[in-house]
Amino acid sequence: MEQFFQVGMISSTHGLRGEVNVFPTTDDAGRFQELKHVILNSGKEQIPLEIQSVKFFKKFVIVKFKGIDHINAIEKYKGAKLFVSREDAVDLEKDEYYIADLLGMEVLTDDGECGTLKDVIETGANEVYVVEFETLGEVLIPAIHDCILDVDVQAGSMKVHLLEGLV
Repeated sequence: MEQFFQVGMISSTHGLRGEVNVFPTTDDAGRFQELKHVILNSGKEQIPLEIQSVKFFKKFVIVKFKGIDHINAIEKYKGAKLFVSREDAVDLEKDEYYIADLLGMEVLTDDGECGTLKDVIETGANEVYVVEFETLGEVLIPAIHDCILDVDVQAGSMKVHLLEGLV
């Protein structure tokens, strides 16, 4: 299971006092107001940062990190990803899962077909799981109770029912 989840990406600086525009990659951008710490991953280094303040502007979250008070100190991190630890992640409701925990999961149909969950497509109504089966090829499975019979994150497996017309 993943220990860290991406919540945003620094798209640009905002002003001269070290603030950044963050493009949120989480379902709820408002969660930034509750966050106290994030981990900045530049690809070369991981830096734990404390959030000092949060504002919202259009589709961006404007974040000020404690101890970073000038544009020159943060400018080099444009494009860096922001992560939270699993402990700081949003609590899930029943039948909700972190996408990072689903990717790579073994998928078994009630007919005995075996495959691997490759991607999750987020649509307006429900998510759709992209599963690559050994014999069926790529199948798009809607994440609804009629199709998803059981998910065991600890075991890394999912049991599904393929409705008529999906294959």
